[in-house]
Amino acid sequence: MNNLKSLDPKWAWSPFRPTADRPWDQPMAAHLFRRAGFGASLGQLKTAVEQDPLEVVAEMLNPVDLQQTTQAEFAEAVLAGGDPKKLGAWWVYVMLQTPTPLLEKMTLFWHGHFATSADKVTDARAMYAQNALLRAHAIGDFRPLVHGISRDPAMLIYLDSSTNRKAHPNENFARELMELFCLGEGHYSERDVKELARCFTGWELRRERFRFNRYQHDTGEKTVLGKTGRFQEGEVIDHILDQRAAPEFIARKLIAYFIADEPEPSEQLVAPIASRLRESSWNIGDAVQHILQSNLFFSPHAFARKVRSPVDLTIGLLRSLEGSTNATQLAGSLQELGQGLFFPPNVKGWDGGRTWINSSTLLGRANVIGRLVSDPKTRFGGGDLETYFGQLEAESNEQIVDILLSLTVAVPVPDAVKRKLVEVISRPGMRNARIADAIHALGTLPEFQIA
Repeated sequence: MNNLKSLDPKWAWSPFRPTADRPWDQPMAAHLFRRAGFGASLGQLKTAVEQDPLEVVAEMLNPVDLQQTTQAEFAEAVLAGGDPKKLGAWWVYVMLQTPTPLLEKMTLFWHGHFATSADKVTDARAMYAQNALLRAHAIGDFRPLVHGISRDPAMLIYLDSSTNRKAHPNENFARELMELFCLGEGHYSERDVKELARCFTGWELRRERFRFNRYQHDTGEKTVLGKTGRFQEGEVIDHILDQRAAPEFIARKLIAYFIADEPEPSEQLVAPIASRLRESSWNIGDAVQHILQSNLFFSPHAFARKVRSPVDLTIGLLRSLEGSTNATQLAGSLQELGQGLFFPPNVKGWDGGRTWINSSTLLGRANVIGRLVSDPKTRFGGGDLETYFGQLEAESNEQIVDILLSLTVAVPVPDAVKRKLVEVISRPGMRNARIADAIHALGTLPEFQIA
């Protein structure tokens, strides 16, 4: 049993040092790239194992400018059409091409955390602007991110904050700010919700931009979480983030995101990460680095302990095989599998974990993988699968399967399964199609669903 509750926090969060029993090798590197991004190619893994693991983690946290010309042009083309559904294709393209996958992985984390759906926010530019806000602060300071979200046009529309008036305060944003965004359940009262809603009266949209309407703002004293004041502008947000529960809440979510879906970590295990958030003035990157370079992260308590989301499943496969594809079609497939980008199901975001898997979704996931690798628009290293594995010097079908499993699966598969995959590739017909069939078969395996 994966018991995170009995672990010694000092050991858990100490930096990982390779030993003979726990070497820094290709499987370890693959684990890091799966969790801190969307997988890695064989070449990237070979390069990584020549470095110190702590150096590899540090490099992941130093993003370069993502505003590459092709990405910016793609975004402008999408926005010109005004259809928010097409934004998913743009983000798929970014995830496939970005040199900083950890930054995108954290942007996806915040997209689920500050969940906002284009089903209600039909303004493509507002959704794009929110995505840019999440990315700008994804591994930076949490405090300006929360302040930014409170004034974000997409969020103002989604939680009806733009209609919050002093005569009739709207409590939606106030409630979610405490329950889902900053503190968690049990750390505020209904009275706090009502008082906090008064703090955000007069926050509205004018010409699709945030505007503070002082005539609709309640200027009276409010008492929120034990503190009384007039709380000008965003002062109340700082007060919320100063609560002891706030860093503990975010630390717990980060641990779940990078370590294991379940069970929940103990308070003792959460405390050191929460302390780092407090002591670093809410530097998310510092906390993430501490998690990714830890003994716990590189231990059996973290290996294969997360169910792959549809994004991890598909983007991860493509990035591991240096793949590219039709971004619009893949965005549609993600919607089919329940993770439509820019379309989270509700304000709680995606539940994740075991909820990704049931009898119908398992078949759907495998079928999406099959369509993806069989599509002529999908290329691997610029060519087809047969050519790609030839470039990796896979001279036999057995070597193709070995490389494929090493790049895409977190745990060993039974020998009988490996033989079956080799058999699929060895069947008569076009070898490229048979390799695609083997990857489709791989997509049906339980081992392929976890990371």
